Amino acid sequence: MANSVFITGANRGIGLEFAHQYAADGWQVYAACRSPERAIELTELAAKPEHNITVMPLDVSDLSQITALNSALNGATIDILINNAGVYGSDASELGKLDAGGWLETLKINTVAPLKIMETLLENVAASELKIIAMLSSQMGSIADNSSGGSYAYRSSKAGLNAALKSAALDLQTRNIIAVSLHPGWLQTDMGGPNAIHSVSGHIGKLRKVLAGLGIEHSGQFLNYDAKELPW
Repeated sequence: MANSVFITGANRGIGLEFAHQYAADGWQVYAACRSPERAIELTELAAKPEHNITVMPLDVSDLSQITALNSALNGATIDILINNAGVYGSDASELGKLDAGGWLETLKINTVAPLKIMETLLENVAASELKIIAMLSSQMGSIADNSSGGSYAYRSSKAGLNAALKSAALDLQTRNIIAVSLHPGWLQTDMGGPNAIHSVSGHIGKLRKVLAGLGIEHSGQFLNYDAKELPW
């Protein structure tokens, strides 16, 4: 039986490239995105007969859609859960101009939603062979690495995600589930922008190599795309 991967935010950028590469290697891919009817590249990828891709609707800001994943998957195992969906969020980057509503929405999408998805799909992961949960975080979520300030909404949402991931990794030790945060690098995506220094395809290959090399001893770590551990 082929291994399986569940990817959020699979309609573009990092998520789409994960779907492309895993499908090309014969994996069962569950590709979730907010609006499948508008995800042209993803649906074209899924239509290729050599690929085994199931496209699923999922707005991660909608708790009812997250909880509906259980029935949609119908007990399917998930070897790797990749929580990739996220936003840069409100431009709450300058003291005196902080947007509280936008900040809270960023925390909901980037911090709370990935943990609720993990919680919802936990038994699917636990029943699999590989038992891996990966949160796509960012080096901007590292408190120790912050030397430039600003980006309050995004930084705090990723720092919160990292903190929650660490707790989950400890809580899941007895079930031999590996849970990690990953920094993909500054990539040429809609969020990363045209000035980003790394291509998506090359770095997703590096992240897949990191995931393939994980053992239970790595659970709870914050890892760079080159597998080096990053400071919290």
